[in-house]
Amino acid sequence: MKPLELFVAHDPAGSRARVTCQYKCGNACFHEVPNTSSNTYFGDIVAGISRRRLLQGSAAAVVAVGAASALAACGDSTEVGTTASTDGTGTGFTPVAPNTQDALVVPEGYEQGVVIRWGDPLFADAPEFDFFRQTPAAQAKQFGYNNDFAGLLPIEGQPGKYLLVVNHEYTTEQFMFAGYKPEAITREQVDIAMAAHGLTVVEVHGEPGTGRLAPAFGKYNRRITATTEFRLTGPAAGSPLVKTSADPTGTKVLGTVNNCSGGVTPWGTVLSGEENFNAYFVGAAADPVSAARLKRYGIGESDAPHYWEKFDKRFDIAAEPNESHRFGWVVELDPWDPASTPVKHTALGRFKHEAANIHVTADGTVVAYCGDDERFDYMYKFVSSRKIEAGTGAASRRHNMTILDAGTLYVAKLTGDHPDRIDGSGTVPSDKGFTGTGQWIPILRTAADGRGESLVDGMTAEEVAVFTRLAGDKVGATKMDRPEDFEANPKTGKVYVALTNNDKRGTEGKAAVDEANPRNKNKNGQVLELTDEHAGTAFTWTLLLVCGDPAVADTYFAGYDKTKVSPISCPDNLAFDPYGNLWISTDGNALDANDGLFAVVLDGDRRGETKQFLSVPVGAETCGPVITEDRVVVCVQHPGETDDASVERPASHWPDGGTTQPRPAVVAVWKSGGGRIGV
Repeated sequence: MKPLELFVAHDPAGSRARVTCQYKCGNACFHEVPNTSSNTYFGDIVAGISRRRLLQGSAAAVVAVGAASALAACGDSTEVGTTASTDGTGTGFTPVAPNTQDALVVPEGYEQGVVIRWGDPLFADAPEFDFFRQTPAAQAKQFGYNNDFAGLLPIEGQPGKYLLVVNHEYTTEQFMFAGYKPEAITREQVDIAMAAHGLTVVEVHGEPGTGRLAPAFGKYNRRITATTEFRLTGPAAGSPLVKTSADPTGTKVLGTVNNCSGGVTPWGTVLSGEENFNAYFVGAAADPVSAARLKRYGIGESDAPHYWEKFDKRFDIAAEPNESHRFGWVVELDPWDPASTPVKHTALGRFKHEAANIHVTADGTVVAYCGDDERFDYMYKFVSSRKIEAGTGAASRRHNMTILDAGTLYVAKLTGDHPDRIDGSGTVPSDKGFTGTGQWIPILRTAADGRGESLVDGMTAEEVAVFTRLAGDKVGATKMDRPEDFEANPKTGKVYVALTNNDKRGTEGKAAVDEANPRNKNKNGQVLELTDEHAGTAFTWTLLLVCGDPAVADTYFAGYDKTKVSPISCPDNLAFDPYGNLWISTDGNALDANDGLFAVVLDGDRRGETKQFLSVPVGAETCGPVITEDRVVVCVQHPGETDDASVERPASHWPDGGTTQPRPAVVAVWKSGGGRIGV
């Protein structure tokens, strides 16, 4: 089946354009919700998991070790549940007002500069970008399209020099090719789009005295695309579920697609989440069991707008029924070795991964937190049985890149403290806000040799790995409002989750509200704060923010005075500054303004204070924030992507101005004359 036309009924929760929904997520907001499970009672968890095993784990607080840099798990240790009060240090800027300008707007006293944009050359032999004469060979050596996650890794012994690692979530072909006609797509256009996906590694150099960054033709520069070879590891590797005619071993996958957010590991690699991979596959399953599995992932129903199956049968379900099983994983890339083969970690489960972010406990246990970005889907964590190995050399990285291949995968069940006071209105249930407890339910254990053990009755280990959503359904996980990015605070060890929105919450036939998801037809989202045992199975939680217009009753800013905060809608990516403040980028602002980047104070009398630091241009989304002492880096994704725009009638001319076509780009922001951000 082919994509829905843009004039069909469309009701996104936020302000995303119809064309963005079509290309970015296969019109997920138009389709029926894939999760049709009831998941109503914790006692109905599969019999194979004993109550004793569910409740195991020390109740004592775990001492957290923050990843103080990209290359080492070190830094000040703070007991989980205590605070490392910042008193708002790092948020001392004048907030940007909500606006609809076709510009990246920053606070007074700050400057900005484009770091790199779609099509900029990465290698000395790469051609300069020519919008009207783009080729697959050129794109393979140029910066990709629709940058989302950004990681900035210092190059050891070279002050002011970094590796910038960026992923490229998706392509919007109608804004890439003049006169584009989907029904007449060419092989060259498909090859260009495939080459514009994946990840980029590029060396960047800082300008002394400012926060400006400029790309260089460094020895680490690399492009990962939709045809780069990847290696499958973990319990699904070699399984019949992932074998194809081109790969009878079930261990080698060509490419990565729809890479959304990600994270920099303490051992210096980069994790990237394969999110809306379903939008690349078309066709029907051969049998009812396979059809049900595809439907749970939203695969093959319609809306595969890229048409790759015309020239590559991997993306045709009828021709290659297992190919879609090879996407939806957490990807790990070693940016320090341009010849290395990136990995897809199947021990972390397969779903619409927004990201995977790492927390390291005091004893060296590595915990990876993941969200499944779909309405009514789940939150996960993976606790490794291997310990982190100190050091920044190649040998340490080789060991640490196996950490995510052995351990236990869990899915979250949340319970509210005030179930009788949650009515869908968003009314705060107590003077302490929205609060509750939770359990991490184990669903898959992977041994050191890569073999898996299913902890879910009626499913094999390979099935739990490949059809993780079905395992979450079986064990009664809590349906959430699009859990996207997870980040652990390096100062306190508390874990934060961006829940972007869910306009189907509490509607007819859909899951009712609960304390963690307290509003009907939730168009603005919320931010969840977990105090987790990390390596254990218990946690407590509170809602830090219930987002939206602060003048409206159904919003909440941790009890802070709502007359003193910036409006915020649809939280997406999270990051921390050096002082322990939370920074939030947004996607799909439902408040009639452009998306932006916001700083939130977490401790002290100003807890909940939310201030907008920047806004992005018309049609754009704010992604991948990196907050350092002297600069802020953001990815500006899909500028000018509005429903009435085209190559002939662009809605934006950002970043180059004049009559140019809009181009996704990475931007650095710094304080005029130098100095610390927000200080």
